[in-house]
Amino acid sequence: MSQTIIDAITNREVLTFTYDGFPRTVEPHTYGITTAGHKAVRAYQTGGRSSTGTLGWKMFLVSGIHGLTKSGATFASARPGYKQGDSGMSKILAQL
Repeated sequence: MSQTIIDAITNREVLTFTYDGFPRTVEPHTYGITTAGHKAVRAYQTGGRSSTGTLGWKMFLVSGIHGLTKSGATFASARPGYKQGDSGMSKILAQL
């Protein structure tokens, strides 16, 4: 799973997966270890559903991601509000 996420960030590929029982479509921007020590992806959710009912910036713990696939779509650039060096991560493994 890690290599799929890293490749998607490197190639700006859209990912799809299920998280908290909801289908998600996201543009991954950062992958790393959170300050709490969990592997996670900071991504901009563009489709699907969420428990909050909103799309936009989200942090997804890798342990909660199921059915991860590349959608075949790409995105052109970082979303507004993106900052390299995510402060929610103690170690960054890949970023735009």
